Amino acid sequence: MQRDFNFSIGEFYHLYNRGTDKRKIFLNRQDHERFLTLLYVVNNTEVFHLSDHTNRSTDEFLTLPRTETFVDIGAYCLMPNHFHLLVREKVNNGVSLFMKKLLTAYVMYFNKTHERTGALFEGRFKGKHLNTDRYLKYQFAYCHLNPVKLCDPNWRDERILNDKQTFDFLANYQYSSYQDYCGVTRGQGGIINRGAFPEYFGKGDFKESIREWLNFNTPKRVKDRP
Repeated sequence: MQRDFNFSIGEFYHLYNRGTDKRKIFLNRQDHERFLTLLYVVNNTEVFHLSDHTNRSTDEFLTLPRTETFVDIGAYCLMPNHFHLLVREKVNNGVSLFMKKLLTAYVMYFNKTHERTGALFEGRFKGKHLNTDRYLKYQFAYCHLNPVKLCDPNWRDERILNDKQTFDFLANYQYSSYQDYCGVTRGQGGIINRGAFPEYFGKGDFKESIREWLNFNTPKRVKDRP
């Protein structure tokens, strides 16, 4: 599908892709950790070879120095068969170069680890230009709420059924940036650059801010875009 926009420095984008035939692209903890590691190490204008650092842990990879990054990552979420990224382009062709390195490296890892061949993702990555403040804020919240469908599949149509269960689930979900915005100190915090994005939800209780946003924006249904 042809995009109706060009990536530009300083602009914000929602990037996403899913497995071919909607297949799972993360089968275990190791797969998740490899993708998270790649989000950090390939976001670097200098060449980096993971094979030169085989003895490092995930947390050690996430503290390695970088020179210049292709994009600022403001939020991310990994789901069983797809992923979401909110980014801001920093250099010319930064989004395209970053995504090419990210997806190529992950497919090579996944196919080798799981002894398979062929395409893993459903074509090239998809992107949406978050060209209004309202749209960026909406996607920022929606990205962090995506895992809710794992514990409450019908939440977008019928609203959240169990508020406490839902937010407990989000608080314990390790494969998004939700914990980082809730003040949890962890290695994955190095993946995102909060300072490059508007402070929509304040520096206080992020969970309560998301809850208020959810109550305001879902009288009946949450869609992909307002």
